[in-house]
Amino acid sequence: MSDRDNKKQAVNTGLILSGGGARGAYQVGVLKAISEIAPPSICNPFPIISGTSAGAINAAGLASRAKNFRMAVLGLENTWSQLSSDKVFRTELWSFLRMLLRWVIPGLAAGYTPQNAALLDNTPLRHLLELVINRRRIQEAIDADYLKALCITASCYNDGKSVTFFQASPEVPTWDRVRRVGIKARIGVQHLMASSAIPFLFPAQQVGNKYYGDGALRQIAPLSPVIHLGAEKILVVGVSANTTAPQFDSVQTYPSLAQIFGHVLNSVFLDSLEGDVERSERINRTLSAFTAEEREQHGINLRPVEVLKIYPSQQIDDIAAAHLHEMPRSLRFFMRTSGGTDPSGASAASYLLFHSGFCRALIDLGYKDAMARQLEIAEFLGFDRHYHRQC
Repeated sequence: MSDRDNKKQAVNTGLILSGGGARGAYQVGVLKAISEIAPPSICNPFPIISGTSAGAINAAGLASRAKNFRMAVLGLENTWSQLSSDKVFRTELWSFLRMLLRWVIPGLAAGYTPQNAALLDNTPLRHLLELVINRRRIQEAIDADYLKALCITASCYNDGKSVTFFQASPEVPTWDRVRRVGIKARIGVQHLMASSAIPFLFPAQQVGNKYYGDGALRQIAPLSPVIHLGAEKILVVGVSANTTAPQFDSVQTYPSLAQIFGHVLNSVFLDSLEGDVERSERINRTLSAFTAEEREQHGINLRPVEVLKIYPSQQIDDIAAAHLHEMPRSLRFFMRTSGGTDPSGASAASYLLFHSGFCRALIDLGYKDAMARQLEIAEFLGFDRHYHRQC
């Protein structure tokens, strides 16, 4: 079958990679399994790739090597497997103290917030992204039709909107909805830094004349960008196994600051994605009761979008608790005062455990989870029909 025939039959499949700091390593394990499940002739099974926060970095890594999905995933695996905290933020004790003092002192003395105010200095992350992400190849992949679009979502501090920067062919339109917009852009390191700027931990990033923070903030519809770009089916890779609340028979101890902060981070990174997936499934069930003609007759402008979700089969908090000793001493010093080095505070720590041991454990978990569903994944992605651009 020729490339032209494949394009005509191709289904626009979207990939959504959620945010979650160091938890993003789980996504790499899932992608690794998909690269092995896919037929060798398939270049890129995901024409539309969308990412937020750590997921944005993984998304850009895939898009920059869209001509060869296996090599793209291998590059991500190598990066995450060799990761250490000092490649993401400065870990020296003096750096922590300097960032803290330059934030607190001006606030107390003069009542203003200095530039780049945050608890952690993530300058090393910028250097890492400049090294591992080839921005030029993203447009080359789009021009060669290996990729339709790359979406990176960030939250604008100036106007409170969820902004999706997307790189695609010129004819793809922008969008403007309540509190969320799509803006055309040449995706660069500044967009990735903005999307992954966790509030309070990492400084806000300037893109154009506005400042942005982590894309998970105010992202009420994570599935929306790929749907706007024409996705007919979506694979969602989340990083939370906490989809059901635990039941307790007795009164629990008062939560530590780290436990509360972990709860806040979970609500920012995880709840909106899981809620949007559930909403999409509910819409699909409703639309299935109508034929296409009936939907048109009644003015129903919605279309069904098939969604396959892959979430961790184990609690990432429990995995993080076993790797707390891997945190840099300086970070452990600050985390200890808030309860972050206790198992109950492992949720907060899991977002900052940028260490090879923890990341490899998550990669292994993601790989195992996806391989356990390989027949379902193969059918969903149409691997048996070769509906994708072939190499």
